[in-house]
Amino acid sequence: MGGRVSGPQYRLTRLRGKWAVAVYQDGHRTERLTLGTGDRKEAERLLARFVADRDRPREITVAYLWQRYREENAHKHITINMGFSGRAVLPELGHLLPAEITTQHCRAYMAKRRKAGKAPGTIWTDLNHLQIALNWAKKQKLSPEVFIERPPKPPPRDRRLTRAEGQRLQDAADFPHVALAIGLMLGTAARIGAILELTWDRVNFTTGMIDYADSGDTARRKGRATVPMTGSLRQRLEKARQDALTEFVVEWAGRRVKSIKRGFARAVERAGLTDVSPHVLRHTAASWLAERGVPMPEIAAVLGHSDSRTTESIYAKFSPTYLRGAISHLEMSDVPSRPDEPAEENET
Repeated sequence: MGGRVSGPQYRLTRLRGKWAVAVYQDGHRTERLTLGTGDRKEAERLLARFVADRDRPREITVAYLWQRYREENAHKHITINMGFSGRAVLPELGHLLPAEITTQHCRAYMAKRRKAGKAPGTIWTDLNHLQIALNWAKKQKLSPEVFIERPPKPPPRDRRLTRAEGQRLQDAADFPHVALAIGLMLGTAARIGAILELTWDRVNFTTGMIDYADSGDTARRKGRATVPMTGSLRQRLEKARQDALTEFVVEWAGRRVKSIKRGFARAVERAGLTDVSPHVLRHTAASWLAERGVPMPEIAAVLGHSDSRTTESIYAKFSPTYLRGAISHLEMSDVPSRPDEPAEENET
């Protein structure tokens, strides 16, 4: 676990009357490069410089581990987000070996990001992604244990839309595929990733069910559910099915859509809303269910939560029946009345 990865082996060989370097990996020659000289001593000197430049023992830097984590965990949604956070983290800390990262490095990074106007939540996410990558590296015996200091995690934002705002957002979408995606988010509480991967073979108009779970990738089924479609959503889907040119439900110009980031942002702006992301729509849909008194296990099933306690911890507060039974026991009218105690006699 010394933080180094050995490189290939190099040998001098002859090529067209000149000395060359042969590159071997696992005992097999992979390439041969001329050194441009017929002199043996000069070839040995050039070989030594070649090895020093090209085959210097590779340092397992933060950047290397970050990339390895993303490659080997590509099925996880977090690796997509790490593509964005890496643009900030790696230029500052990517060149370091994990063991070289100090508290001062972390604090300097936080200060620089704050000076750039970044929100505490963004800074926390940046450094949390770094901690996740390094924790993985430790399990793989590629790195020692490293603690990354982060700012206090901000409380989750409770941004959700009213039903009127939801309708405004739906109406503000200026492209059909964006409107359909918004309708699916608000109508099924699904994540945008699951929606953009949804194919028509998993939309059953006979049963009225949408199967987000059967994506063919078992690693992506976590947090995905099979849910019924509402009447209004069914109409949208039937129209989209008639016009479909691909197997994907959300498409544009005969091609699969992999992101609606720009179209969604434009719809948010046109609707006169702020601080709205696709995840806000999932949170909004679940909140609407809770407000209508839908039992927590049913909301958990819609969200694809394996444990309804997770759902209850977030959405129980929106339910009209939340704590009502407990508070009813504090009703003063339920306290048994006591006969008045005799008044004390005045002294004469």
